[in-house]
Amino acid sequence: MSGVVVLNTDNTALHTVSIQHAIKMLVREVAIVEEARDGHSIGPYPWPVVLRLIRYVKTSFLYARNPAWSKRGVLRRDLHRCAYCSGPADTVDHLMPQSRGGQNTWLNTVAACTRCNNLKANRTPAEAQMPLAWRPSIPSWREAYHRRS
Repeated sequence: MSGVVVLNTDNTALHTVSIQHAIKMLVREVAIVEEARDGHSIGPYPWPVVLRLIRYVKTSFLYARNPAWSKRGVLRRDLHRCAYCSGPADTVDHLMPQSRGGQNTWLNTVAACTRCNNLKANRTPAEAQMPLAWRPSIPSWREAYHRRS
């Protein structure tokens, strides 16, 4: 089992935690077991599958801004696919190269394979005559953190 789902008091899913963390939440009495494995327990507690928090946790501040840029986030956003050849991507390419003033932003970076990244070198995609398979975008929080990498 990969983890225990934690629900807010309004039953919206917040995240998953390890079984050890879930038991600590039960001991501290910040959550209750909403769903458990049949016939399994850990000490006095049923083996949790889903926990619900006792108090509401306000999460709107998390979604007020766009997620922070990161190489891992770009690879995840582009599903580890090269924006030039659509093959497996293992690095990040800057559309406007950093040496020419390009920044680490969601709209200036795409996932790329090493071969395409080296072919494009210190040029823009237009200068290198390497069209993009898709346009980069700023991901939502859901896309940035809930896609599998």
